[in-house]
Amino acid sequence: IRTTTPLKIGMKPTLLVLAAGLGTRYGGLKQIDAVGPHGQTIIDYSIYDGIRAGFGKMVFVIRHYFEEAFREKVSSKFNRFVETVYAYQELDACLGDFRLPQDRTKPWGTGHAILVCRDLIHEPFAVVNADDYYGVHSLRTIADFLTHKKTAADYAMVGYILRNSLS
Repeated sequence: IRTTTPLKIGMKPTLLVLAAGLGTRYGGLKQIDAVGPHGQTIIDYSIYDGIRAGFGKMVFVIRHYFEEAFREKVSSKFNRFVETVYAYQELDACLGDFRLPQDRTKPWGTGHAILVCRDLIHEPFAVVNADDYYGVHSLRTIADFLTHKKTAADYAMVGYILRNSLS
């Protein structure tokens, strides 16, 4: 039996930022590489836009081994403006009785990244990738939906016209 419970109107949603990728094809941690004129990362733009859009908390999914660099380059800039929380997508996190293959070195993917946040998010949330730019309009659209949805069973996704998203 599936039940739905009403959510508090006006509750600020959370922005879940997936930033645990290894950047193997890129050749490094693109999450913390500067792309803007003053050293901004793509995540900087997403967090700034997320705050402007009405998100009240940022949950970053990262790996332990680059936590210090991530905090220094990214989240330290925003701690005074928005709550920041960390989840760690390590290979053995949240696997229960599943046995980790001995040769597995890469993260498990998006589903696993969201699962490692299960104890950190208790409000409506949206998921973004650390290496994609979404823009304030998209984040405002989803934040508005999440803030005003009527039940826990209401879901949404922001979509893009393909020809507008290709370089």
